[in-house]
Amino acid sequence: MPSADAPLLRALRADRPETAPIWFMRQAGRSLPEYRELRVGTRMLDACLTPDLAAEITLQPVRRHGVDAGIFFSDIVVPLRLAGVEVEIEPGRGPVFASPIRTAEDVARVTAIDPAEVAAAAEPVREAVRLTVAELDASGTPLIGFAGAPFTLAAYLVEGGPSKEHLRARAMMQADPDAWHRLAGWLSGVSRAFLQAQIEAGAAAVQLFDSWAGSLNPDVFRRFVAPHSKAAVQDLPVPVIHFGVGTGPFLGDMRLDGVASAVGVDWRLPLDEAAAVVGPDTTLQGNIDPALLGAPWEVLEAHVRDIVERGRTARAHIVNLGHGVPPETDPAVLTRVVELVHSL
Repeated sequence: MPSADAPLLRALRADRPETAPIWFMRQAGRSLPEYRELRVGTRMLDACLTPDLAAEITLQPVRRHGVDAGIFFSDIVVPLRLAGVEVEIEPGRGPVFASPIRTAEDVARVTAIDPAEVAAAAEPVREAVRLTVAELDASGTPLIGFAGAPFTLAAYLVEGGPSKEHLRARAMMQADPDAWHRLAGWLSGVSRAFLQAQIEAGAAAVQLFDSWAGSLNPDVFRRFVAPHSKAAVQDLPVPVIHFGVGTGPFLGDMRLDGVASAVGVDWRLPLDEAAAVVGPDTTLQGNIDPALLGAPWEVLEAHVRDIVERGRTARAHIVNLGHGVPPETDPAVLTRVVELVHSL
């Protein structure tokens, strides 16, 4: 396991390091030419479930950029695939499900699958994590495990694929609360099993991604989503980071009653304002605007310096983007941002 002195782990337990740790969401993937070369002829879900390939993709940005953590290369629908749900990732579109879950009968059918089946089928995931941490351990760099949150998984599963406003999922909450809670509770168990497999193999922290939570109002998030996200990560033996896009209106609730050690903040909310919302018991992660990765260096540098300065108001700060690395990003810019943050 990585040293407890690893800057990321220190920040997660409120022991502010001398310099802020930094990593990037979606740091492994399309922005790297070595990734594109490696992925030729391999479908996304096949890459996620091929241990040596997933490990190598996870390690590529750590080697290139010198970031303070690896994030396990996977996709939020992988645990559903492991559970036997028929899903494919279509290039240019995203996850597409053969049988969307839209009625109480659909919910009964899919939730009849025991989440333990995810754990039973997750040996390729465990092996990929073991291969990754075997290399990361040499430098003491921690690996962050990865899973999608119940609402974001449901948004795909109910719609049958990507959508802009997740109307069907939001409608199910109100029209059939019993079916919704049964589905979200099952998805919580699926995500938890996926995270536990990664932790068993050596992940030193985990991040729960609720990419589409920003489509909800605060009351709906509290009633229909937060309890299931909390159940997915409560009492895990490693620190938890909870991230969503557009969650400023209910950022305090993203703490999940203190279960989350850190809350990710997107680019819309200044970190000093976020620190005032979450209070002194939560680390903040974020929140460089991904759009500025394509700006002139002097503009990006000033922005990063401002982010780091505002982050000083939190109990501890992990530098990251306010969302994922855009695929057109010049990798040299990311390396330069890491060097800048490590110099401050």
